[in-house]
Amino acid sequence: MVKIIGDTTSGFPEAYAKQYDIPIIPQVLNIDGVSYLEGVDIDYATFLTKLAEARELPKTAAPYPELFVEVYRRFAPSKEPILCILPSAIVSGTVRSATVALQMARERGLTDLDVRIIDTRLIASPVATLLKLAAEWAAAGVDADTIESRVRAMARRGKIYFSVETLKYLAMGGRIGGAAALVGSALQVKPVLTFKDGQVEAFEKIRTHKRAVDRLKELVFTQISRNGDGFLSIMHANVEAEAQELADEMRARLGIAEVPILAVPPAIVTHGGPGVLGVGFFTDEQG
Repeated sequence: MVKIIGDTTSGFPEAYAKQYDIPIIPQVLNIDGVSYLEGVDIDYATFLTKLAEARELPKTAAPYPELFVEVYRRFAPSKEPILCILPSAIVSGTVRSATVALQMARERGLTDLDVRIIDTRLIASPVATLLKLAAEWAAAGVDADTIESRVRAMARRGKIYFSVETLKYLAMGGRIGGAAALVGSALQVKPVLTFKDGQVEAFEKIRTHKRAVDRLKELVFTQISRNGDGFLSIMHANVEAEAQELADEMRARLGIAEVPILAVPPAIVTHGGPGVLGVGFFTDEQG
């Protein structure tokens, strides 16, 4: 059976990771001079506390290549292809870490590895969706070439829209991309941002939080695929009740059975800040 690897920027639920035997490689968080492996050395609640108390904005770093090497080594005896389904290389060094790790593994004698490293050009919950689908396909016996092709095609249809309490964290962290023009008016707007061409971009200036949430709903209704492969998910950073309310409304209005709610992982909260609320889904469009 094809092997799947993800990383913590996806927010992939631990229960699914265990069910499908998907290693989730941790990002590195540097808070006030101390390094933590996300989800290993520090849990979500502790991270939020430390973020609030930190003397300066925490730094994030891609996973150590050695972490990927360990997983490659574990999977090597199966002789099965390995698919690494990873976040955008523009905002994360995870793709590079996985690539460096593959070279390291081959230099150490694992010359027969068949590793496919997929830059989804997405982040957070849509990547979790791709991981889950890939795992289901693998469990059903679908071959690696087909799974890889499906994941790459779906990734091109992925959409992410989100609102933030403040642009401060994105600006300080240097991950603001094309949304930089909004910084000067950050106190006057509650912008809707998007993830376009692998990075954060401004989508629309909005004056109130309620209107921003309403706009997220509109974007879902007007763009999501209605052919059963829209795979809507809600993501949030410490605003669970609001995320649940949004998911309930989406489920009712779209007539779909399930809308997963995922916590925005620490490596992303560091750049977006607490209060992030977003939607991830897939359209019918290609490209």
